[in-house]
Amino acid sequence: MEQGGQVDVVYTDLEKAFDKIQHKRLIGLRKLHSYGLHKEIIEWLDEAFLTNRKQRERIQQTFSNWATVISGIPQGSVLGPILFIIYINDLVEYCYSGSKIFLFANDAKIFSYINKEENSKVIQQDLDKFKEWMDTWLLS
Repeated sequence: MEQGGQVDVVYTDLEKAFDKIQHKRLIGLRKLHSYGLHKEIIEWLDEAFLTNRKQRERIQQTFSNWATVISGIPQGSVLGPILFIIYINDLVEYCYSGSKIFLFANDAKIFSYINKEENSKVIQQDLDKFKEWMDTWLLS
């Protein structure tokens, strides 16, 4: 800052992030495998925590039909935040053209020191990569 630059920061909030995590992408695309979890643990997580879940809605005294839940990580559980972090953790490595990215739950902060015009292109490249990653992993 003393040298005449600035810090550009972009704050993001992932929309309904815990609800949009696709089970097949978490389990089937080997995100959990990449962390060295044993196959039996992954199968247990899938069977006991993710699949075969159902939900229904209640409006006043009327209930909807039960529906199978195919996405989302249960909130309020110990494993929920951990599975979410595993799902999004490679975002930091994917968006590294030179700016920095910090993740906290479903929020991301991308920032970069800007002291010349070409530095602003770096943060834009990371924002473009951020958007590309979000589209690939079906988050918004």
